[in-house]
Amino acid sequence: MTGSPVVLGIESSCDETGAGLVRDGVLLGQAVASSMDEHARFGGVVPEIAARAHVHSMAPVVREALDRAGLTLADVGAVAVTAGPGLSGALQVGLAAAKGYAFSLGVPLYGVHHLAGHVAAATLDGGPLPDPCIVLIVSGGHTSLLLVRDLARDPVLHLGDTLDDAAGECFDKVARVLGLPYPGGPAIDRAARDGNPRAVRLPRPLSGPHDPPYAFSFSGLKTAAARWVEAQRAAGSEPHVPDAAAALQEAIADTLTRKAVRACTDHGIGTLVVVGGVAANSRIRALTEQRCAAAGIALRVPPLRLCTDNGTMIAALGDLLVRAGAEPSPMNLTVDPSAPLAYATLSPLTPARVA
Repeated sequence: MTGSPVVLGIESSCDETGAGLVRDGVLLGQAVASSMDEHARFGGVVPEIAARAHVHSMAPVVREALDRAGLTLADVGAVAVTAGPGLSGALQVGLAAAKGYAFSLGVPLYGVHHLAGHVAAATLDGGPLPDPCIVLIVSGGHTSLLLVRDLARDPVLHLGDTLDDAAGECFDKVARVLGLPYPGGPAIDRAARDGNPRAVRLPRPLSGPHDPPYAFSFSGLKTAAARWVEAQRAAGSEPHVPDAAAALQEAIADTLTRKAVRACTDHGIGTLVVVGGVAANSRIRALTEQRCAAAGIALRVPPLRLCTDNGTMIAALGDLLVRAGAEPSPMNLTVDPSAPLAYATLSPLTPARVA
């Protein structure tokens, strides 16, 4: 094969086992196996169940991705894998598989940051990201506003992060209080379609004039929603779930979009990129589009199938690293379950970790 090598991407940070194949910014094939149904009865992800599911699914998912691309393992020229953050056992399954593929094929290995993978997913539907751009990451465990330049080469600047619960956690916890199934985000989105977002008054966290302009906090919003539900039941009536869902969704979407658009205007940056699993929420997508259009800001959001965790985003990031001439990771690469997002790649050891 000519040109850049085909990059196999492997994702196993939580409950999805993903494999994707990308070359020169083009998606060739992908496959995902989810263990979500096995976790649903527990109301959240059980790490041991997730790790075991990755062991069973890894090889079949890679084969399926290759089949969909019309390729074989012999066509793979590099392997990229999520090395952090995520569940330790789940990450180790993915890294062990990636090392096995890279070693047996004699190709370079790239251990990458999960959240940088989400950002890279936006390059598969619209080409390279502008330098610079503002990135809003919204997922089950992370909510951050970033200033991104060259994702493969430059450090990532954090403008603001969540101080406690992430947006996805807020969705999950309030959904449980309302008796909705796990995962909470899609359940809230579905219920909200029949609700009135103004029926329940909920706060907009950290929205005051003296609050940090780009930081997030959703713990108080979660508590306010739960207290409203408790008050309804104490008064002898069950809460109207669609109204509660619509109000919660509106509060989260309003908070996220206001801060993201403000970051763009404050820094004079004309492109906003919204990524992560919660970016699949219909109200967040619609309100972001509306506010970006009003502010003259270009909006980039990956297709729905690339918002949630998948191997394609990891392959896309690996492809960017390969084409940028980045140094591969050594084979003694280790996972880092709590890795901060500083660069697209993870180092096996740093002075701070050695200490």
